[in-house]
Amino acid sequence: MLKVGDHLPAGSLQEFIEVEGDGCSLGPNTFDVQKLTAGKTVAIFALPGAFTPTCSAQHVPGYVAAADEFKAAGVDEIWCVSVNDAFVMGAWGREQKTAGKVRMMADGSATFTQATGLTLDLVARGMGLRSQRYSMLVKDGVVKTLNIEAPGKFEVSDAATLLAQAKA
Repeated sequence: MLKVGDHLPAGSLQEFIEVEGDGCSLGPNTFDVQKLTAGKTVAIFALPGAFTPTCSAQHVPGYVAAADEFKAAGVDEIWCVSVNDAFVMGAWGREQKTAGKVRMMADGSATFTQATGLTLDLVARGMGLRSQRYSMLVKDGVVKTLNIEAPGKFEVSDAATLLAQAKA
C-alpha cells in the first residue's frame, strides 16, 4: 500500500477536456501521472464514486471552495480521482463547478487505484472495485502526507485537513 515517502505509481489517468488547448483535444485525454506531477505540488483526493452522496455533498465542494487557499499555500493543482470513466467525471465536474479549480481525473479501470493499494471492494453493493476515500499532498511525484479514511468515514480526507498540511 502507498505510504508517505513513496513515489506515486506509474500509470495514467484520464480527464475530460471541455476546451481545446495546450495539446489537449476535446473529450477524454490521457495523462501520465509521473510526468504530470513532476516539479509540481499536487493535492490529490480520491473517493468511491462520482455522484455519490458524501462525495457530492461534502468532499468535492470542500476542495472547490478552498481552491484559492490551496494555491496560496503553494499547491499547483488539485485532483479528484475516482474509479469512473472520463465522461462521468466530466459531467460530475460540470455539476460541481470544478473548472479551473479541481481536475476531475478518471481511473476507469482502477489500474492507478490498484497500483496504490488503496482499493475498496464494493462488489456486494453493485459498484465493483472502487477507491478508498483518501487525500494526499504530493511534491515532485513523492507522497508527503497521506490521510486514509476508515470505511464509511469522512473525517481526515477533507479539504481543511489537507490544506492545514499544505500550509505546514
